[in-house]
Amino acid sequence: MKIKTGDKIKILTGKDKGKTGKVLQVFTSANRASIEGLNLLIKHMRPRKQGEKGQRIEFPAPLNLSNVILVCPKCDRPTRVAHQYVETTINNIKKKKKARACKKCKQIID
Repeated sequence: MKIKTGDKIKILTGKDKGKTGKVLQVFTSANRASIEGLNLLIKHMRPRKQGEKGQRIEFPAPLNLSNVILVCPKCDRPTRVAHQYVETTINNIKKKKKARACKKCKQIID
């Protein structure tokens, strides 16, 4: 997955085009992500008990991942995601781990 929870992203299309926000949730099976404070929808809740008032709840609706792009935390520019293998040593054992990298500044994101 190219986008993970906590990443900073920029929206490419829709009513919030050009805005940036933090990813709250990623739905991998639906290929969608929910972004903090963006793509807000209003849901009207009916009163459940006698004397209770109805209310309007604002919540961020999930966006398709094809409509967002990752913002690199190092160079602070929108970028595509590359994958690199990084060597790590745990208890004198070398292992290769797959990590995300910025296509523009070549820095590892993870």
